[in-house]
Amino acid sequence: MAQIKPTKKFVKNPIQGTKFAIAISSAKGGVGKSTFATNFALALKKSGCKVGLLDADIYGPSLPKLFSINGKPESQEGKLIPINKFDIQCMSIGFLTDEQTPMIWRGPMVTSAIKTFTQKVSWKDLDFIIVDMPPGTGDTQLTFAQEIKLDGAIIVSTPQEIALQDVKRGIRMFDKLGTKIIGLVDNMSFFKGDDGKKYDIFGTGGVKKTAEDFNKEFLGEIPIYPEVGKYGDQGKPIVEALPDHEATKIYMGLAERIKKEYLD
Repeated sequence: MAQIKPTKKFVKNPIQGTKFAIAISSAKGGVGKSTFATNFALALKKSGCKVGLLDADIYGPSLPKLFSINGKPESQEGKLIPINKFDIQCMSIGFLTDEQTPMIWRGPMVTSAIKTFTQKVSWKDLDFIIVDMPPGTGDTQLTFAQEIKLDGAIIVSTPQEIALQDVKRGIRMFDKLGTKIIGLVDNMSFFKGDDGKKYDIFGTGGVKKTAEDFNKEFLGEIPIYPEVGKYGDQGKPIVEALPDHEATKIYMGLAERIKKEYLD
């Protein structure tokens, strides 16, 4: 399947204080995208990069839980100051609202919040800002793709067809709006039991095939590790909690790959 050519050129504003902005997207909920984004950001930090993490999911922010951040950001000279955790500059709508408060916002309010986080936050000297995108192809995705300079997007999915249907829509959206897709990641690709057997819980091969169909790079597999969910729930993602874990090694390999592509 050929790549879709952009239908229109947009004037895109860079996120001030950053060199490169990379979106983590899936267009489908429940595939581990936020867990991937946090661990990938930590891996980039451990590889020697200065990193920011922007939780762009207005309706369902995950960063406060995954990084165990309970405080509110301060403001200075009309700009919000990111909260620093694990030596990463962080921002989320979840820092500004109560955990149990639903975000009952219409599209224009979401767009306004995104513009605040990209233009009115005092990001400082970042090599990378990692943007954890919400599911779908709605207002947030369109705001980023049309108005904000993204240097690339990593698409995260499980291998099952129900997830890949939405992922394919997301790929077409990024292609149509001229956002470079760095590649696809097969998350929760399989589970290896104590018996040593490999269990393809969500099927197998679907993400790699989708990458091939759309002429995109396949970035690899991340198996199911129970420790990933355990430490995420505790607010200390596995890359930070267990530096020698197999999952951490996978994230570090991907981080080194992206660092080399953009910074070296």
